[in-house]
Amino acid sequence: MAQQLRYDIIIIGTGAGGATLAKRLAPSGMKILILERGDYVPREKENWSSLEVNLKGHYLAKEKWRTKDGEVLEPHTNYNVGGNTKFFGAALFRLREVDFGEIQHAGGISPAWPISYKDLESYYDEAEHLFEVRGERGVDPTDPPTTGPYPYPAISHEERLERLSADFSSMGLHPFHTPLGVRLDEQHRRTSRCIRCNTCDGFPCLIHAKSDAEMMCIEPTLKMHDNVTLLTKAKVTSLKTGSSGKEIAGVLFEHDGEQVEVSADVVVVSCGAINSAALLLRSANSDHPDGLANRSGVVGRHYMGHTNSVVMALSLCPNPTIFQKTLSINDFYQASGEWEFPMGHISFVGKLDLDTLRAGAPAIAPGWSLELMAKHSLDFWLTTEDLPNPENRVTINSAGEIVLSYTPNNLEAHKRLKHQLSKMMKSTSCEFHGPGCHQGLFDRNIFIGQQIPLAGVAHQNGTVRFGHDPLTSALDINCKAHDVDNLYVVDGSFFPSSGAVNPALTIVANALRVGDHLLERMHARKEVSQALHA
Repeated sequence: MAQQLRYDIIIIGTGAGGATLAKRLAPSGMKILILERGDYVPREKENWSSLEVNLKGHYLAKEKWRTKDGEVLEPHTNYNVGGNTKFFGAALFRLREVDFGEIQHAGGISPAWPISYKDLESYYDEAEHLFEVRGERGVDPTDPPTTGPYPYPAISHEERLERLSADFSSMGLHPFHTPLGVRLDEQHRRTSRCIRCNTCDGFPCLIHAKSDAEMMCIEPTLKMHDNVTLLTKAKVTSLKTGSSGKEIAGVLFEHDGEQVEVSADVVVVSCGAINSAALLLRSANSDHPDGLANRSGVVGRHYMGHTNSVVMALSLCPNPTIFQKTLSINDFYQASGEWEFPMGHISFVGKLDLDTLRAGAPAIAPGWSLELMAKHSLDFWLTTEDLPNPENRVTINSAGEIVLSYTPNNLEAHKRLKHQLSKMMKSTSCEFHGPGCHQGLFDRNIFIGQQIPLAGVAHQNGTVRFGHDPLTSALDINCKAHDVDNLYVVDGSFFPSSGAVNPALTIVANALRVGDHLLERMHARKEVSQALHA
């Protein structure tokens, strides 16, 4: 532990939000301490082992939470430098422009945000450059406005997905290349950082070719700026307020078996929506009896994680695809001719193999083995918007454990989305088997020993929502706590609604936005501008 106990800024967490913010603030010269409860993901052959990653859960957090019924919940989450981005599938979508307004769903209302898409548009541009996103504009009918192309061309489809894309297009749909943070140079494969392997989605990248928060933000920041310190294996236990109750006076954490306290002019929480809410609740004191930033009572409430399904489509034709996450469909993202309400987003997961199927085996199709299913499946990821329900929440029980209470919602929309996929696949054909090539859809649970969505917390958001009204939100529009002047939250906690695409790019864009606010607040904007143009 460094001897210094006072900093300009302390950032808790190194995921998409915390890491991005650190990179934004680093050129200012301010003294910044980053606290990460985990360590670096080791580079080892297990990084690419489906048996270790998917069947044995080698890298999962060894932590137990509770359900609202008191049952043990083993979360599918990771504590390490880079946070869950070390294991994400690197699909980096902008929220659609309509997601920032109020939307009527079959299951209820998705509320409007206190900022508009235009407030984030330029930051989305920066986020796509920072995370080296590969994609294409102008094909997805829900694509929000932007001023230019993606920084890198889209990753090509392999033959089986190219054929499927053509089939979908012939149905009048608008398939497009998924925007991906995978550092593949298809024009120069010999020198490309990415080798287009089959261990990307859900795996840490052994060759550091995925655009995760460690590689794109933490590593370059630490190399270039000696004013930034990263302390790993430092678990923050509580935040202490000063005599006024209106500022964070101390950050308490465990490190090397000792209790350490540090302080800063500004404290930023970025532990993930569940753990950020838990930290604020655990930090309750006489001035904040219900937890920090919780005068409104919303901290921990409105938890959202999306309604997600992995669906295997079996075909008589084999699917030899290696990298499968290149194709998406958003034709049912909003109300359509098929239904008056939004259904959601269709894309792909990484190609399933035998060991992955064993981790959450589907019902075996008649005449098929798991091995045969793995060779012949197209493996879809379906996402429907999860609506903010105040009773879907994070609390702390008497034993100090996290309790995640959740009741799924908007399920009719998700059911209809699956039905649309079934119709789409039945309309495909092939030159060898004709229209009978498609054999059916089978649900698969990819979360070890648990059901989606409770253990599948990778898309977690909404528990410390931002807004204009201190009575209905915990944070203001700059993600500063209404009630604590030097406390900010920059992970997915701030979302008032979840949309139906991966939240990572929005977290990154917002962290850049909050970073600019903090530079103004700390009177450091000029220094950063000079450093960037030096």
